[in-house]
Amino acid sequence: MKDLKNKVVYITGGTKGIGLGVAKSLLAEGMKVAISGRTQQSVDQALKEFNNDAVLGVVSNVAKMEDEKNAVSKILDKWGQLDAVLANAGVGNFAPIDEITDEAWHQMIDTNLNGVFHTLKSSVEALKKSKGYYITLASLAGTNFFAQGAGYNASKFGVVGFTQAAMLDLRKYDIKVSTIMPGSVASQFNNNEPSEKDAWKIQPEDIGELVLDLLKMNPRTLPSKIEVRPTRPDKK
Repeated sequence: MKDLKNKVVYITGGTKGIGLGVAKSLLAEGMKVAISGRTQQSVDQALKEFNNDAVLGVVSNVAKMEDEKNAVSKILDKWGQLDAVLANAGVGNFAPIDEITDEAWHQMIDTNLNGVFHTLKSSVEALKKSKGYYITLASLAGTNFFAQGAGYNASKFGVVGFTQAAMLDLRKYDIKVSTIMPGSVASQFNNNEPSEKDAWKIQPEDIGELVLDLLKMNPRTLPSKIEVRPTRPDKK
């Protein structure tokens, strides 16, 4: 997509953190941006950041297929097309495997893994029409396992595998599919409140720049799996 002006993108979990940062970056490039959150309150709060009629807020819990179908339907009703999707919504619960609760496990699998499936299934026909781009937001935890991360690792390893297999299935339709795997990001993830102490981390706008680079890349080339990490974690 050499010219992104008036192209339509849907960002799940776009009301804060990485999703909100990417939304701002894409809006600045002239794109029309739809963001989703799990509650009307979170969506309304995020919309105050924009004051722009090129932004649409939708309520959707990605763990529910029907929610994602409704979200995509609202986007198509408003703008008539969907050119790119960033499946960004995610949660993290960390505990040793003998202590993690059934509820915490299923929340991660339902949101992080089932969510990317629901988002793609709901948007794939629109992306076929636009020959668009589907991007998942995974994590370095999708290739590096760690103690107390069994549930999170399982979900993110799954996201990476799912995205790469989907890439092979969909490229015959000229749909590009990539997964971005960040390390530490300055966001609200895991109840963090971003501050100066997070200056060493990847910033949400950095992920926004990366998404823009992917969307603008010559269509003959596909970076299908991108690892990204802080340059100097020793400067904490």
